[in-house]
Amino acid sequence: MWRLSEEFKKQIGKRLLQLYPAEDMEKLMARLAIVRSRYAHLIDQMDAESSKWSQNDVILITYGDMVLSDNELPLATLHRFLKEQLSDTITTVHILPFFPYSSDDGFSVIDYRKVDPKLGNWEIVHDIAGDFKLMSDLVINHISSKSDWFQNYLNGIAPERNYFFEVDPGTDLSQVVRPRSLPLLTSVDTISGVRYVWTTFSPDQVDINFGNPDLLFEMLDIFLSYIEHGARIIRLDAIAYLWKEVGTSCLNLNQTHAVVKLLRDIIDFGAPQVLLLTETNLPHEQNISYFGDTDEAHLVYQFSLPPLLLHAIQTGTTRYLCQWAAALPAPPSGCNYLNFTASHDGIGLRPLEGLMEEEEITALVSKIQQLGGLISTRCDSEGKDHPYEMNITYFDSLGDPERPPDIKLKIARFLCSQAIMLSLQGIPAIYFHSLTGTRNNLEGVEQTGQNRMINRSRWGFDDLVHQLEDGKTVTAKVFRQYQQLLTVRRRRQAFHPDSPQEVLSLEDGLFGLLRIAQNRKNSIFILANLSVRSHTLSREDLVGKHFPNGQVYDLLTEKEYAETITLKPYRTVWLSAVKEDESADG
Repeated sequence: MWRLSEEFKKQIGKRLLQLYPAEDMEKLMARLAIVRSRYAHLIDQMDAESSKWSQNDVILITYGDMVLSDNELPLATLHRFLKEQLSDTITTVHILPFFPYSSDDGFSVIDYRKVDPKLGNWEIVHDIAGDFKLMSDLVINHISSKSDWFQNYLNGIAPERNYFFEVDPGTDLSQVVRPRSLPLLTSVDTISGVRYVWTTFSPDQVDINFGNPDLLFEMLDIFLSYIEHGARIIRLDAIAYLWKEVGTSCLNLNQTHAVVKLLRDIIDFGAPQVLLLTETNLPHEQNISYFGDTDEAHLVYQFSLPPLLLHAIQTGTTRYLCQWAAALPAPPSGCNYLNFTASHDGIGLRPLEGLMEEEEITALVSKIQQLGGLISTRCDSEGKDHPYEMNITYFDSLGDPERPPDIKLKIARFLCSQAIMLSLQGIPAIYFHSLTGTRNNLEGVEQTGQNRMINRSRWGFDDLVHQLEDGKTVTAKVFRQYQQLLTVRRRRQAFHPDSPQEVLSLEDGLFGLLRIAQNRKNSIFILANLSVRSHTLSREDLVGKHFPNGQVYDLLTEKEYAETITLKPYRTVWLSAVKEDESADG
């Protein structure tokens, strides 16, 4: 059995004691040593790079079957598309759950240890991980009701018979924060009779009980196996709901944070080049709490960014966006933000709580409905439903309800939003359908009855390549202009995730940001016009002190500005004193 270092035992012992104060700590540490010993070789497989990230890093979010081709496994087709079209601009691929599943497009996992044979196999996953950094989900809160784990629970078979929560339906659970307008408990027939199990998200997604150390050690083994298979970022899905304690909100509990810290300890001592990402679609302060004291997640999502950007472009006011960005604390040392505008889910509204007036949120919801979007709701403690998510592709969300046929306007608005996202401190993550300017998939919603299918359509490989080769299509225009943004961005040290930012104070409708290169040279001013009218700004007032040689270039157009800078509606400029940044690392 592999021996644990004293430093590791001390660190991990604090976590285990917080989680299981009544358990024998020596036995728990012995069990942990057994799990760790199976993966002792991982430390030798890690890259020798000292830096965890650079301005080169861009994450693509995709399903394993996002691109389909006849007579080829979908993961192989995806790999082929990535190599042919995105090898110069994408460094990391987040393949959404690629395991066997029963619902929710992968997030109701049947078997954590297998690749869905309809998608491919581990060999193809390893091939992808050889060409790109791999990001993988650990669906840590729940498992499919069709899984062997749950079937064993129903039949009273150990150890799985103790892997789930049984709750008396008469228990007062009114304090539990609900992410869905669905019953919290689901009745099931077991060998011992009818029981009620905890199902936070759906009856098919049964919550697992981390109060049982047997379950913890099983999940630790699965966690390390993903790293062994090549994952370099592990995304902890729905982590905020992990720990349950009747009489509390069961959200963001201290024990949940302790589990995240334990996973971080495992990485720090055994796989230091792996990053931990928490998925917590919650109000901003709760979201960033998962940085901990630099001892939890390396990365947290900027969940407030997608709705704030959308609101700013739809209304022409940048007040809320600027207030949020100006108040955003710098990430702790060794940590960073994951910036995005779209994902496989909808555009969350809870992250706007405390940032925007309720009537503004209501008006935004109404506008999204006018654009063909759908609204998902959640139930509060009083049994009332509230909108929690807008279901729409981000491309369609930026249309103008007053000018719906104006595709040129929509492209301009959309690319403006993406340029701002790419400018912010942190690492950008781009959903596949944002790269392709995909429209709402209402047919998928009708077929499945699931609102989120509106943003989960699939491409045929040949059709997508044809669309990209035809420069007149919306898909080609969005894809090529997006690639240009990414190409320019990776050449500038000021866009390094650790480079600090300062939000400029400009008139309403404009968004301005200064990204300061770590060498204090070659900083970049980002100026964006999110309104319907042109704005003219004095170059000297904005950037004079940062450009002593008098030269100001827009990196996106290579245009040099003299006395003034005029921004047309939805135009973004990245201003620099030099055309080439020789200090940018590779």
